[in-house]
Amino acid sequence: MRVLAAMSGGVDSAVAAARAVDAGHDVVGVHLALSRAGGTLRTGSRGCCTIEDALDARRVADLLGIPFYVWDFSERFRDDVIEDFISEYKAGRTPNPCLRCNEKIKFAALLERAIELGFDAVCTGHYATLVDGSGGLELHRASDSAKDQSYVLGVLNADQLARTYFPLGDTPSKALVRAEAAERGITVAQKPDSHDICFIPDGDTRGWLAEKVGTETGDIVDRSGGVVGTHEGAHVFTVGQRRGLRLGVPAADGKPRFVLEVRPVSNTVVVGPKEALAIAEIAGERFSWAGAAPVASDFACEVQIRAHAEPVPARAQVTDTGVRVVPEVPLDGVAPGQSAVIYVGTRVLGQFTIDTTVSAVPVGA
Repeated sequence: MRVLAAMSGGVDSAVAAARAVDAGHDVVGVHLALSRAGGTLRTGSRGCCTIEDALDARRVADLLGIPFYVWDFSERFRDDVIEDFISEYKAGRTPNPCLRCNEKIKFAALLERAIELGFDAVCTGHYATLVDGSGGLELHRASDSAKDQSYVLGVLNADQLARTYFPLGDTPSKALVRAEAAERGITVAQKPDSHDICFIPDGDTRGWLAEKVGTETGDIVDRSGGVVGTHEGAHVFTVGQRRGLRLGVPAADGKPRFVLEVRPVSNTVVVGPKEALAIAEIAGERFSWAGAAPVASDFACEVQIRAHAEPVPARAQVTDTGVRVVPEVPLDGVAPGQSAVIYVGTRVLGQFTIDTTVSAVPVGA
């Protein structure tokens, strides 16, 4: 099988490429240049797709004896990931750029070019597994629950899964991957994992958004509409946020208040008690299935709303226009724009972007 190995410069993609070679595949390595800032540098675990990462990926390819290329996807990344991130925050939603990158770049743009060039599959270092099920190929959680990345892969469809290769999915732990890399002489064996948003390497999302979108003074109100403070731009707030509110009017009970809602049209931020973050229902119109679609339109499942959140037992209802999920226990701090991934056991059934939420605590309660 002709395999295009996406090599980020990290240890996971390095070992994945090495295992693809060991499996006898015809492997070519490729590093995706996602930024046009030529001087971009890595600082510890912050940032990715940097000059250092490209050089690290090339060294691994040389060690493995495979061809290696750098492909410039910066324009596509800017349009499909960065601009989407900005527009979602402008609309008062909280997007997941890593999930969007998988959807639009790694398993769309990259896979499309790979197919055009005659490759059979794209190999990545993601921790997830593919299983041949009764209805076709299925996406499942990785063996290592601590490193499982199936949540951010929930956007993949059946055609993409058929051309995807995850060599690390059955590995019991990340420690074993690092040990294997060291045994192979791969220099990035102990390289730190990337954290935070790759195009905001300093981690200051609020400052980055203020620079991109600008500032505009608006009100912070409580659930009854009373003004309790001001802000310099609703777009820099997200549901569940506690810090940085700088409220001028304390709560009657003296307890901390959290962001409950962002209203971009009126440039207003709504705050309230922590218990008001409990969500009894979520729904969305933009959904997709990771493989075969569910046969029933109403079924038991588990829902996960963040990459490292615990899955919650729930009931899903599917219509022609969207998905509605009612969890058995309220979800905490859900924001429109987040992705809800639906599981049945270890299988990723599909995902949807959360458009609306229903609070478990009525106003005035």
